[in-house]
Amino acid sequence: MRVIDSHTGGMPTRVILDGAPDLGSGALDERAQRLADAHEGFYKSVMLEPRGQPGMVGALLVEPVDPDCVAGVIYFNANAVLGMCGHGTIGLAVTLAHLGQINAGRHKIETPVGVVEVDLLDDSTVTVTNVESRRIRKDVSIEVEGLGMVTGDVGFGGNWFFIVDPSPVPVVPSNIRNLTDAAIAVRKAAIKAGLGSENGKPIDHVVFQGPSDDLAIHGRNFVLCPDDTYDRSPCGTGSSARLACLAANGCLGAGEGIIQESVIGSPYRLSFQHGPNGGVIPTITGQAFVMAESNLLFSASDPFRGGIVL
Repeated sequence: MRVIDSHTGGMPTRVILDGAPDLGSGALDERAQRLADAHEGFYKSVMLEPRGQPGMVGALLVEPVDPDCVAGVIYFNANAVLGMCGHGTIGLAVTLAHLGQINAGRHKIETPVGVVEVDLLDDSTVTVTNVESRRIRKDVSIEVEGLGMVTGDVGFGGNWFFIVDPSPVPVVPSNIRNLTDAAIAVRKAAIKAGLGSENGKPIDHVVFQGPSDDLAIHGRNFVLCPDDTYDRSPCGTGSSARLACLAANGCLGAGEGIIQESVIGSPYRLSFQHGPNGGVIPTITGQAFVMAESNLLFSASDPFRGGIVL
């Protein structure tokens, strides 16, 4: 299986070029569902240790339906198939440029939640124009084991988020373990409370928002991903949902730019325009760097061929 690995603000992306299961044809959301339903062993084997690493997101290249798109992609991590991935899209654009498949300029990429645009500014810098993002519910209070009552907003930015501001735990690197445990408890409580999409999709990510040490930066976040690891980047889809909440609160205007940093300090530049359906169209600018080109091997006699599952 031929892959290229990159990282976006410290968050790894593995683009699968060939050797993946055949998902057939049809809409990307249908093919993503086939991946989720029938090929869990594939995505776990690629993402889990010893072949993968914590936090890694896979980007499976597929044929797009829309002829205007340079690529179709289905994102996944070790625990779930994802609707969209902001850091993964930045990493994918830099990877496609590395392969000579795109040049500087604007390009369309098809995802299971819709078509997004990428603007390749240089070899490592990409602006993603995401799908329309929105706040679903404001100031929802839930009882969380070990934390008591926690209040947050439910938002969509390509995935489903429970956004807590201010964070119940200080958002600093030394607190990553405590932040992770707290966010897992919050997500569990949010799912139990039935929070998520209008169509029953549950909360899959949790965002804890805190202040930055740099007054020029809007804030620092901690984002829990579906595989219970934290996002090393500021999370593109989480930042999109956050922009929708800021816009709904009147705290940020269309075209105004802010900088959001992650718990490890990597930044995204963010802004939005109003969307046609009452939400916002986010733009996320970040940097990615290609780290490796490799062939993954799957020996039939390898006891951890399918990854380490504990």
